[in-house]
Amino acid sequence: MRKRLAHLISNTLNPFIVSAAIIILLAFKETSGASEALKWAAISLAVSVLPTLVVVVFLVRSKRMDGFFNTTQEQRNIVYLIASGLGAIGCGLLWYLNAPELLAVTFTAGLISIVLFTGINYFWKVSLHTAFIAASLTIVIMIYGVIAVWAIVFLPPVAWARIELKQHSVTQVVAGGLLAVLVVLGIFWGFGVIGK
Repeated sequence: MRKRLAHLISNTLNPFIVSAAIIILLAFKETSGASEALKWAAISLAVSVLPTLVVVVFLVRSKRMDGFFNTTQEQRNIVYLIASGLGAIGCGLLWYLNAPELLAVTFTAGLISIVLFTGINYFWKVSLHTAFIAASLTIVIMIYGVIAVWAIVFLPPVAWARIELKQHSVTQVVAGGLLAVLVVLGIFWGFGVIGK
């Protein structure tokens, strides 16, 4: 029962779904209407989440990865490198197209995080699940304030699930979340988004 619940949480609150949710939320937060929000959400998803998901599906189906969310440290290297490349393209494109600031700044934080995690992955395996949920919660709370603090309830189950499934140690889960939060806070502060 514990394993089933852990798999359910891990599969439901995975980096792809969390990324898509935060992209859509930010697109609607900073645009004037639904059509504009959907346009930026579609562009953002098309240059980040979707291509990375296609690569992961291909790697899993071709048996180069054990599964979507249960991989060895070595199997993650190619995904990290591809995600870094796509992140750089997506980030540059959003800035070039004059995307809503929150989206562009979030992509910048995401790019720096994934490059950082790519380097770390060569000698240690941090939790991307925890990193993505912690970074997303930080952004939501910064944007919506105290009213959004309740969303923190999503963090402990994700951390527990990754430990329960023996994909990460407690230290790796904490490190992933903490590093992601620090990068988000640093980038948002650097761009002057915090305190607006």
